[in-house]
Amino acid sequence: MIASLSLILLCQLAGEIAVRAFAWPVPGPVFGMLLLLVLLLLRDRAVLFAQGPLQGGGVENAAKGLLAHLSLMFIPAGVGVVQKLDLLAEHGTAIAVVLAISVVITLLVTVATFLVISRVMTRGPSAS
Repeated sequence: MIASLSLILLCQLAGEIAVRAFAWPVPGPVFGMLLLLVLLLLRDRAVLFAQGPLQGGGVENAAKGLLAHLSLMFIPAGVGVVQKLDLLAEHGTAIAVVLAISVVITLLVTVATFLVISRVMTRGPSAS
């Protein structure tokens, strides 16, 4: 499990390095997660990659262990919010407005995506 957790963290580190080196507008952990996805896909297609922590579902088990304790990951964020209560009080209204607008935009985009996918799925295979 330590090797699998190390691989997950190494992918995150590689993503962070790549994002900073190329000045990409993507969070490093997101790029690292994509890198891990590529490694897992390669593991399923090439025996060469099915070694070490990638073999035998080690990464999946480590990820399940992390997900089981995901709520612990929010403790540092909560402490950070409590430490900045003065900023929250000063800009609370603006933060609430931005959050409300972003929720509405997210809901609209989700509905639009659902409608587009629903139309594509009900059309069936295209006769091209």
